[in-house]
Amino acid sequence: MLKRLAFGATQWVGTPLSILIHTLFFVGIFGLRFWGVSTDSILLILTTVVSLEAIYLAIFIQMTVNRSMESLVEVEDDIESIEEEVKELGDDVEDISEDVKGLEQDIDKIQEDDEDDTATKITLEKIEAGLQKLLNDIEQLKQK
Repeated sequence: MLKRLAFGATQWVGTPLSILIHTLFFVGIFGLRFWGVSTDSILLILTTVVSLEAIYLAIFIQMTVNRSMESLVEVEDDIESIEEEVKELGDDVEDISEDVKGLEQDIDKIQEDDEDDTATKITLEKIEAGLQKLLNDIEQLKQK
């Protein structure tokens, strides 16, 4: 609750309403002279109030700075985490690229093997046709 109050006060000090209230306060303090308060008393009150306000504002500002630093540390941690994930993704992409290259080589080899198999089939068909012709010739020679 105290933190919320401090952060609320810090935010309020930076508003136009704050300027208006401070201006009215200072006019009112100096207006005490018209009601018979001595100048020394007015300056003592004003100096004390302004000093206390400066101390509290410095504390509020430091709290805001600390809060901002905590946020920055969290953001820094998030950035480091993202950088690590990007590096891991880069490594994964490299691995995938290597796998793709390996697959391309395998596909090329399979295609070459298929071409070799086709050439072998054609050769075997020619040999078979040649043998069939020889068998036919032998049968014709036997019949003569």
